Parts: sequence; structure tokens; C-alpha cells
Amino acid sequence: MSKFLKRSAQGAGVPHEKRTSSLETVVMPLPSKIVLSMSQHIGAPAAPAVAKGDQVYVGTIVGKSGGFVSSDIHSGVSGVVDGITTITAPNGAVQTAVVIIPDGKQTVDPSIAPPTVTDLKSFQDAVRASGLVGLGGAGFPTAVKLAPKNLDEIDTLIINGAECEPFITSDNRCLLEDTEFILEGVKAVMKYLNIAHCVIGIEGNKPEAIAKMQQAVPSGVEVKTLPCRYPQGAEKVLIENCTGREVPFPGLPSDVGVVVMNVTSVAFVGKYLKTGMPLTTKRLTVDGDIVKEPRNVEVIIGTPVQELLDFCGGLTDEPGKVLYGGPMMGNCIADLSQPVLKNNNAVLAFSKKWAQVPKESNCIHCGRCTNACPLGLSAKEIVQAYHDGNVELLQALNADLCMSCGTCSFVCPAKRPLAPSIALAKIMMKNGGKK
Repeated sequence: MSKFLKRSAQGAGVPHEKRTSSLETVVMPLPSKIVLSMSQHIGAPAAPAVAKGDQVYVGTIVGKSGGFVSSDIHSGVSGVVDGITTITAPNGAVQTAVVIIPDGKQTVDPSIAPPTVTDLKSFQDAVRASGLVGLGGAGFPTAVKLAPKNLDEIDTLIINGAECEPFITSDNRCLLEDTEFILEGVKAVMKYLNIAHCVIGIEGNKPEAIAKMQQAVPSGVEVKTLPCRYPQGAEKVLIENCTGREVPFPGLPSDVGVVVMNVTSVAFVGKYLKTGMPLTTKRLTVDGDIVKEPRNVEVIIGTPVQELLDFCGGLTDEPGKVLYGGPMMGNCIADLSQPVLKNNNAVLAFSKKWAQVPKESNCIHCGRCTNACPLGLSAKEIVQAYHDGNVELLQALNADLCMSCGTCSFVCPAKRPLAPSIALAKIMMKNGGKK
């Protein structure tokens, strides 16, 4: 049975720290190598389609999709495959990866050409061939998202330009620099999925982007200014604030007649239809208190994080924490040899002082975690049920609805690690009560 949790979606007033918002995107030169994980998406890993010693080109498929919910992996350089290896993901999973040494020529694969798109199926096939996954962080294969089972019930396309995480400004630069591609992508999705209405949601702290999009959008496309309140860009929150509709749990946006795409994803669709170049590069924000030259950078996917940081002047101090993504929902990078992934929108480096975990104290039962939760969950009760091993109560409290946004931990005056504990509670529920 679907669950609805009526709530006010309060969220939290996190600091914005958008100090790179005015910095135009710069292109990073070729790295010494690229390391392409075969698991850069939700779903089945891709299988290596090359072997050591193979010549590849820009756009060559080096990893073949492992199923319907999967994605092809393409080379962003021309060069020679140095080998097939394994890397450890931030979640501890061991992943297969293809290592390529660039030859410096950047020769484009001769098969690259704009796709022929005439109808829905050819459009979906083109998006699948492009290797596109959700570029806002989730990494869900976009071709699957654009094939909802209830397509005739979809009436609204929502473009997520909220970018509510502190520090990250790469989507803002996309709105300002890739406006034409955004509109071409929106036009294509609306045309082939037969969607009449589109809402582009942007937080109010991006006035330049809002103004530019308002001037550029055609009839049928609305630009909506959203409150500057984290987590404004979370899918369920975004849908509710843009349409007034609430997605049930378990459920998908399509259940309320909506398809949601990140602004960078839809811009890529527009660009791919024009050029035929698959997903091989990514714009991301490099920032943090110890990054010497914070920037928005267009980088080849697979570039080692260390080389990206070096391009930004290096670090001014020993890092206490380096993240893929933002400080609220980002993943820690344990080794700077790790590569840039498709769905990375930022790499942030913080000093030990900034990364220090505050000392925890006892819960004072203030209720701030519940009041701030965008889904109306009671974090303190969920955490207590987890510590008690009470799976039945966790189910009653809808713990599996938590989207790990971290709002509860942020607002807690006792500095309790609520969000990590709830994540462990969800694992315990899946394991039938085993911690």
C-alpha cells in the first residue's frame, strides 16, 4: 500500500557558500590517464568491451551496458588501454575499471555522428546509446527514466536546477552557459514523450540564471523560483514545491504524472542530439577551504581526483576530508587516485578543522529533527528503534522512506549522528533485523 506523509517540507537553512557561482567553466587539459569504473550508475555494472593494448578513441565504447537498468561507458580520450583493474568505491564496493593512457591526439571515434531521431523509440534508443545517467548525483540511467510504464499519464516535465547543496555551483554555470542546449533538450523530451508542460525549478539564490532562463523559455515552459531551503533539490520535495503533488512511498514521480531531470542531464540531451558525442566529460565545482584556486571545471570522466586538484592549484593544507559532491550528501574519497565519475557534480576538500566531527551529547527532545525533516519523519524515534533492534517499529515509523539528506543531523543541537544511524537502520530492515 502506498504511504502519504502530509508535511510542511520545512528543511533547513544551510549556508550557501556559492563563492564560485560567478566563475566561468574552464577546461582541464588531458590527464596522465583515465580510470573508467564500470559501475558509474545505479543498476548492473557495465562489462569491459576492450582489452589491454587496444587502441581507443574519443567516444569509443569501453564498457557495455549490463542490462536494461545499466549504462554504456565511453572513453573521453584517444589512446591505448593500459589494463583492466579494480578500484574501491566510496561505499567499499570493489569495482572493475578500464585504465587508458592518452596519446594526446584526441582523435574522435569514426562512428560518432548525431543520432537519427524520428519518434519516441528512436529518441529513447539515442539517450541509451549516449551513456547518460542522472548527472545530479543519483546516477540512474536516463533512458529508463524516459520510458515510464504509464507514459500516457505523464503531463509535467520538471527540470531540477535547484542546486541546494552548499558550495556546488556547476548547475548554475550550466544554466548560464548552456541555455541553448537546455532548451533543446527540454524541447526534445516534451516532443517525444508528448508532455505539454515543463517547470524549471531554480533556487532564488541564482538570480542571473533565473533571469536568463525566464527570457529564453518558450511557451509551455515555466521558470519557478524556489525557496532557498535545503533540500530543495530532492526529487520528492521538488515535485511538491513545483506542482503541489506528493509522491507516495513506495512510488516514483511517474505515479503523480511527472518526469524529473537534472538541468545538466537535459542540457546533455540537447547537446548529444546535435553532436552525437556520448557522455565523456563533466562540469564540476572544485572548492573547499584548502583548495588554492576554487573553480568550475570541465573535466574528462575518469580523471584522477589528485590531478583535478592539482589543476586547481593544489591544496594549501593536509585534507581532513575530500568529498565527491556536497557536504550534506557527498561521499568521502579515501584515496585521491580515485577517478571522477559521471554523476559527480563537485569535488570538495576541507581542512581537518572544517572536517572535525562535533562532540555528541544527549538528545534534549527538542523535536527539531522532526520539524526540519522534508518527509516528516521522526529521526530520534527511528534511531532509538534501531538501537533497540525493533524492526517492526522501524517499519511503522517509515524509516525506509528516509532519503539520507542529512537535514536531521544538521539541525540537531546535540550534534547526534542521526542520518548515519538511520542509514544503518535501513540496512538492518533489509537484513531482517541483523545489524
